[in-house]
Amino acid sequence: MLKIKTIYETAENRDGFRILIDNEWPNRISKEKMGINLWIKDIAPSKELNSWFKNNPSKWNEFQEKYLKELHNNKKVIKELKILTKFNKTVTLVHSNEDKKHNSALILLKLLNEPPKQIRTGISRTHGC
Repeated sequence: MLKIKTIYETAENRDGFRILIDNEWPNRISKEKMGINLWIKDIAPSKELNSWFKNNPSKWNEFQEKYLKELHNNKKVIKELKILTKFNKTVTLVHSNEDKKHNSALILLKLLNEPPKQIRTGISRTHGC
């Protein structure tokens, strides 16, 4: 199971494996208080994209598209995250954005929950002939 929490919410045992997905460590919050198991800076939106977005809801749709492009160019990290979700009963993506409707964690959660894509090859599974 994948969940999302902000760093301002209390860490709980039921959060399972907690991953910080921001590119900077949050100010004035200790690692112990956050209960972070892993910090993956490379999964966060670029600083340029965050500076452009500035949590402006009118830019949300375009932000989603741009962030997804960044994620698709970072397939190694996505693959690592998908592996972590398979080996942990619960994974909580932890972020510092206080806006619960417009944040990168929502986009990442949606991407991680997508089923694997089917690849068609044209190779037949029938044997013989």
